[in-house]
Amino acid sequence: MPDHRSLLLRALLFDCVGQLLILALVVLFPALTGIPIGDDALIDQGGWLLFMLLLYPALGWLFGSYTVLRWRRLPMVVLLQRLLLTAGVTLMVVAIARWLFNPGDEFWLVHRRVQLLWMAGITLWVLSVRLALRRGLLSAEARLLLLAKPEEVNLIMRAWKRVPVRQRLRSIQPEALLERMQHSQEPLLVCITPALRQTPELRPLLDRFEVSDPRQLRVVSVISLFEQQQERLPPAFMSEEGLSYDDLPWAATFSVQAQLKRLADLIVASVLLLITAPFVLASALLIWLDDRGPIVYAQQRSGWLGRPFRVLKLRTMTVQPSDAPAIWTTPGDQRITAVGGLLRRFRIDELPQLLNVLKGEMSLIGPRPERPELEQDLEYQISHYRKRHWMRPGLSGWAQVCAPYASSVEDSDLKLSYDLYYLRHFSTWLDLVILFRTIKTVLKAGGR
Repeated sequence: MPDHRSLLLRALLFDCVGQLLILALVVLFPALTGIPIGDDALIDQGGWLLFMLLLYPALGWLFGSYTVLRWRRLPMVVLLQRLLLTAGVTLMVVAIARWLFNPGDEFWLVHRRVQLLWMAGITLWVLSVRLALRRGLLSAEARLLLLAKPEEVNLIMRAWKRVPVRQRLRSIQPEALLERMQHSQEPLLVCITPALRQTPELRPLLDRFEVSDPRQLRVVSVISLFEQQQERLPPAFMSEEGLSYDDLPWAATFSVQAQLKRLADLIVASVLLLITAPFVLASALLIWLDDRGPIVYAQQRSGWLGRPFRVLKLRTMTVQPSDAPAIWTTPGDQRITAVGGLLRRFRIDELPQLLNVLKGEMSLIGPRPERPELEQDLEYQISHYRKRHWMRPGLSGWAQVCAPYASSVEDSDLKLSYDLYYLRHFSTWLDLVILFRTIKTVLKAGGR
């Protein structure tokens, strides 16, 4: 019963295998390209081979050929567009590299005809792999079923559809589920609500679950369903004891991962400050030339345990009165300047927050800090909201790479579900996943 991340790893493995198989065909049948290939076909071209094997998956990740695994109903034309874009840009990058390094004729691997055949073959291979994975032909996917009282079904379904889903969640009655178990061999993942579990009518079905093969049938709670399938913890379905501080990975007196996280913050923030200094200086000049206003914007935000601190940003909005009320930033917000819109798309405006990271007020990865004025209302309307303060706020976070920009209480509730998931599942590996997805957002100018 694979999740999205395991599907991604399978797709990556199949892509690498496909590249090697197509390369083997080129070597074994040189007539396909008409390029003479010597006995030492790849001995002197190891660098170019490694470059090619890494380049195609990297560009596929950037242009979304792995993201399609999330959506089983993605139109075929969109899938083809992403694969053709990946192949086209790969050919362009190899051509530029060949022009820069000017290898001799013996380096047949980067020859135009070899590259065209390689990209045509790998595109067809990857298309077949994506279709097979999305249809469950290369992996056994569980059908998601919901057992709940009628008044609970709509609430759970609305929460399930808050984000694009790969698999559909279907409501089912106990009798229909029992019949499906008797006549079908497909894997099932059954979500049962606590209220329904307590009803006497469900007892025979629960007894049947206990003797079923767990590889074919798994029973989970509502919160576990969202945790496993959507990698978030909706606060509406969490009990008061659903997440305590002692449950957190860094709650120990001396947490190695927490110490590594702080060390990484110091090293990476220092390096990024040096690397991005020219961009910050150029952006500061553009901001000043735009309206001759202040360049840096300091604003009070809530940090560790809700303690206030001053977050630093490059100013992207028109100068506001000091007593201006705190309001959400919305799409097409007229307060954002032309220069500010560009800085936001590439998230350059947030680079001064690296100083907050060095001071220990923020981390590179963590829940985004919010304005205290807005949080007072959010804490009243959304349960478990204050738990996001159990970790230092971050430049980027799981909510930032998974959910849209928050411009309402409902959006904040959605982002909190990802923040709570991050609190429970914090690890160095998850931080790396967030880092790479943030880099992808910056490269695609996907900020707001």
